[in-house]
Amino acid sequence: MDVTIYHFGILESNVHMAWMRVVAGRLKGDYRYSSDIVYNNFPWPPPTDAQKAAIEKTAQGILDARARYPESSLADLYDEVLMPKELREAHRANDRAVMKAYGFSLKMTESECVAALMRMYQKLVETAGK
Repeated sequence: MDVTIYHFGILESNVHMAWMRVVAGRLKGDYRYSSDIVYNNFPWPPPTDAQKAAIEKTAQGILDARARYPESSLADLYDEVLMPKELREAHRANDRAVMKAYGFSLKMTESECVAALMRMYQKLVETAGK
């Protein structure tokens, strides 16, 4: 599969992060991201062309915001207190675009998001078994 900016946008979203926090394993306090468990089982949205273009745009916004700080590491950029405002806003815009592609409410809690993703996953498993 060719990875695109669209895929980056989905993987950087609050939706994927919610899935990862529930599905990924742990080693001490750190998440263990497994392609077999986390990525391959993740239910991707069925976006319209306009929604996909919006995610591509917001994902590029994340990369553009990061590029404004070439001397900073990702750890520096993603420090909860010191995160640059434009990077935080870029992520919020991306989260909104991804939520829209899933048809999720912006007011949805993380637990509700994971429950909806689990229902999608269940349908995918049922369809694959037929």
